[in-house]
Amino acid sequence: MKLAVIGAGKWGSALFHAFKQNCECVISSRTKRDLPNFVDLKTALECEYLVFTIPTQSISEWLSQNFIFKNQKILVASKGIETKSGKFLNEIYENFVPSENLCFLSGPTFAKEVEKKLPCALVVSSTNLELAKIYADFFPDYMKAYVSDDVVGAEICGAYKNVIAIAGGVCDGLGLGNNARASLISRGLVEMARFGKFFGAKDETFMGLSGAGDLFLTASSVLSRNYRVGNGLARNESLDKILNELGEVAEGVATAFAICKISKENGIYTPIANEVAKMLDGKDVYESVKALLGRR
Repeated sequence: MKLAVIGAGKWGSALFHAFKQNCECVISSRTKRDLPNFVDLKTALECEYLVFTIPTQSISEWLSQNFIFKNQKILVASKGIETKSGKFLNEIYENFVPSENLCFLSGPTFAKEVEKKLPCALVVSSTNLELAKIYADFFPDYMKAYVSDDVVGAEICGAYKNVIAIAGGVCDGLGLGNNARASLISRGLVEMARFGKFFGAKDETFMGLSGAGDLFLTASSVLSRNYRVGNGLARNESLDKILNELGEVAEGVATAFAICKISKENGIYTPIANEVAKMLDGKDVYESVKALLGRR
């Protein structure tokens, strides 16, 4: 079967190289890339099976301007929550595509290691488990794919772990030690599970690859863009400078503000996400650490 990856950034390119091991695969993006099997967007969207890696904050506008539904099946490989609306990705995509045609990718996977064909495990979530199994079979042998029907849980895990990763970068950037990082990550897991439970997510999702697996990875490695944002904040660098040097989208930045908005509206207790948003807004990192340690 022919598969098209839409979005040729580092993650899209890594997935393209993985998928072409098992099936005929093409790739497309806004700008021409020097990649094999690169095609124009119109050609790519004619494929029945699509993989989207377009950043969360621009996907609503992109779909409105570029996408016409022709019964395509879509695997969403982006993560995050839309800041302006507070919508999860599944809510955005379902304005354009029926839920039974949608799957969502989650789990601990750095693009750099996927490109090197290093082993990993991930989760394909969908209300349509048959479609999830089809996408799971597209992955090469070195990528073990599981399926799940907890779309909301996978969405929240994928978005929230990026926010905790920023805090992890701050923690290590300040040299607070391994004990502090382990404490932060474990409390971060509790916090994102609390947030997810409000929206009906399953507890086991947060203890699996989508939750604990991706969180442990992202919140403790310089390969994580969001972790590097936290490192920069710990060095008292401005957010603009950090993002310019990063040269890539760090979804945790916008997601932190989205989570704060949602938690405030619904009375959900999210102290780590709240402090991350305040640090991104200019609060002194040491003051945020004191605020977290001083909580009852």
